[in-house]
Amino acid sequence: MAFKEQLNKLKDNWLLVALFLVLLVVVPLFSGGGVISMASSNGYSFGGAVPEAMYASKSMSSSDFGDSVGVTDRKITKTAWLNSEIELGKFSEAEQHLKAIVSSTGSYLLNENVNIYDSGKKSYHSGSYTLKVDTKKYDDIVSKLKAIGEVISFSDNAQDITERYVDIKTELGAEKERLKKFEQMYAEASNVADKIQLADRIFSQEKTVKYLEDALKNVDNQVDYSTISVTFTEKRSEYAYIAVTKFSQLINSLVDSFNSLLELVFVILPWAVGTAIVWGAVRLVRRRR
Repeated sequence: MAFKEQLNKLKDNWLLVALFLVLLVVVPLFSGGGVISMASSNGYSFGGAVPEAMYASKSMSSSDFGDSVGVTDRKITKTAWLNSEIELGKFSEAEQHLKAIVSSTGSYLLNENVNIYDSGKKSYHSGSYTLKVDTKKYDDIVSKLKAIGEVISFSDNAQDITERYVDIKTELGAEKERLKKFEQMYAEASNVADKIQLADRIFSQEKTVKYLEDALKNVDNQVDYSTISVTFTEKRSEYAYIAVTKFSQLINSLVDSFNSLLELVFVILPWAVGTAIVWGAVRLVRRRR
């Protein structure tokens, strides 16, 4: 009866029994001699009883950042290509005019390449230039550049890169949060090996953050400054390729024509002689009859 009474008491106190079993299983796992291995996102493993919440990555959306770009704040990049023809002899004047526009508008001349083609009366200049201009002044600068010379062709392109900007900004925020977690883990770590591994991970994470920050600045620069490619080509003279034929060239042409005639005569002559002989023979036969 004593055993049945004890069993009945255990049934009445089942909650205490369950708590005892849980403690019996969990406590050894967190004892001082135990080691918990945790894998980070890059393959590092850290020894010691470090809470998982310290290193677990968090998926972050653009709504996690209060200053993220909105739908109305679009990021638009502009690029233009202008090809103009300059009057002969006024190329230097046109080039100075272009550089004056660059200087007065606070723009940047990134590249220039000027060449002279042909020689003498046939020579002409051609130059290509790449400009970075303030997007707010884009239309005004394009209008001024078109006024230099005669516009042969012009095209421009506007590209919306808002989505790419938001993606980079969101990823940058997530990587900064991850960096903070590693720094916190480093501050709380007591094991030397853990500190060394965490220091390497922090160094790698800092490079990732710096790369994304530079990428974000690059997008901002593309939006703040537009690119204009300009080509100036000097108009060639309509008489550049007109020239009086030299007497020596006339003599050469005459000799070439005479030689051709002689070749023709010597080709036809045997056939003419053969035809004459046959014709004479036919007439002679007819007379004898």
